[in-house]
Amino acid sequence: MAQLEQIAAPGSEWWRSAVIYQIYPRSFADASGDGIGDLPGITSRLDSLKELGVDAIWLSPFMTSPQRDAGYDVADYRDVDPLFGTLADFDRMLEESHARGIRVIVDLVPNHSSDQHVWFQEALKAGPGSPERARYVFRDGRGKNGELPPNNWESVFGGGMWERVTEADGTPGQWYLHIFDATQPDFDWTNEEVKEEFRSILRFWLDRGVDGFRVDVAHGMVKEAGLPDYAPVADADSMGGGEENVPYWGQDAVHDIYRDWHKVLAEYDGDRALCGEAWLPTLKKTALWVRPDEMHQTFNFPYLMTPWDAKALGDVIRESLDEFGAVGAPSTWVLSNHDVVRHATRLALTDENPQGEGIGPNTPNKPDTKIGLARARAATTLMLALPGSAYLYQGEELGLPEAMEIPDEFRQDPTWFRTNGERYGRDGCRVPLPWEADAPAFGFNETGLSWLPQPSDWAAYSRDTEEGDPLSTLSLYKELLAARREHGFGAGSLVWEDAGKDAVAFRRGDVHVIANLGTKPLALPAGATVVLKSQPFGGADLPVDTTVWYTTA
Repeated sequence: MAQLEQIAAPGSEWWRSAVIYQIYPRSFADASGDGIGDLPGITSRLDSLKELGVDAIWLSPFMTSPQRDAGYDVADYRDVDPLFGTLADFDRMLEESHARGIRVIVDLVPNHSSDQHVWFQEALKAGPGSPERARYVFRDGRGKNGELPPNNWESVFGGGMWERVTEADGTPGQWYLHIFDATQPDFDWTNEEVKEEFRSILRFWLDRGVDGFRVDVAHGMVKEAGLPDYAPVADADSMGGGEENVPYWGQDAVHDIYRDWHKVLAEYDGDRALCGEAWLPTLKKTALWVRPDEMHQTFNFPYLMTPWDAKALGDVIRESLDEFGAVGAPSTWVLSNHDVVRHATRLALTDENPQGEGIGPNTPNKPDTKIGLARARAATTLMLALPGSAYLYQGEELGLPEAMEIPDEFRQDPTWFRTNGERYGRDGCRVPLPWEADAPAFGFNETGLSWLPQPSDWAAYSRDTEEGDPLSTLSLYKELLAARREHGFGAGSLVWEDAGKDAVAFRRGDVHVIANLGTKPLALPAGATVVLKSQPFGGADLPVDTTVWYTTA
């Protein structure tokens, strides 16, 4: 295995090698001072992203929404929610991003709408068998009087996946499907009207100049015919990533939708891109989403969920390059996002923590924050040396840990409420960012308001504090991104090297990369000259939980 060379899928499109920074608009920067981040806030902080060195930004939902699920419940796909600003604010943010050489990807939520969407309101009024109801998944109930849901499916957010409606005459009526919250009814993607509506929505934003779309729940839009009963195992990830043959995840017909969308994007210049959020049990299945006529990228969740173990990590990297390369696509690499425990905390967990469960005050065996940060820095230093496209989640460049001590009364995630507090959900990774140590709300705004409470010790993680420290996590990220560009690491090949069972090691041209995931220091080769290291150290031995890039004479 020492001399195995793996080559990234060739191509010159920007998305093959880009570093893309995820912005969660509610929590990035708040220009209005109401405690919720907004589009003008994003515009005001674009220079910080240019200085960081990212190629593109991806915005989580900012479209019109009642905000029952932080914007993933869309009521109008062609407008900006007043919480975040206006279409004019969006256009200015897009223009200012492009002026800095930063592309913009927007979130699209096609699996479901808000129950406040005009289509769903029309469906409630129109009644059973109507064209309006045919846009969504409505079914008659089981039982003598239809009093039982159509099947036994359980919502990702807890509780049943069906909600019964009251008909216009006041009688109990049909049931509608909602994979997530009851306020998020699922579209019926066998309906041609739904398909045409989303073609139009794609063109609306493409015409404004966006560079692509991140597609929410890309594996959930089509359900198995007949909607058969299914019960996941008790410790399953909430988005189904570890399970085979789930009737509401990963159905073959979903690929037809993306082939259709691929044609729409191909009408526009500038290599517009689709990136899918598809939680699937294997990399081989994940790669099916990025065949040449479908999506351009899909998130590499098997990589994200890999534990801090040298063999497991090496195996998933090899398999990723093989499977994505086999369909001519780049692998994507990602360690954190708005749905998972931040990797500065997650990599130090000692107990199982299924995706979507979260961490809170009563979680046993809380992770060691120093170990977590060391591993996070080492993991990112390794990730940014890999060929392909990398995603960063806002705040990870500051080394932010999961906010674990959010009081119950401040929680917002529907998961918390639908499970009666049994699962904390995702609030801990969504807390507003700290920009300035001594400012109100740590510089998130000027009023001190914050939709989720910021930990009192986050002054140490603020951007202005870290900018003055050459050893900070922010400084490390800037060095990594500059060196990645300098060496062209987004493209090309890597050659695997053998550094023992506790290490992941490979070579990129004349730069060697080695990560120590073991319990003892590792000796670096004689004559090694360190180019970049995830944490300071002296001597010839590589400490545990540390990654270096080095050259040899």
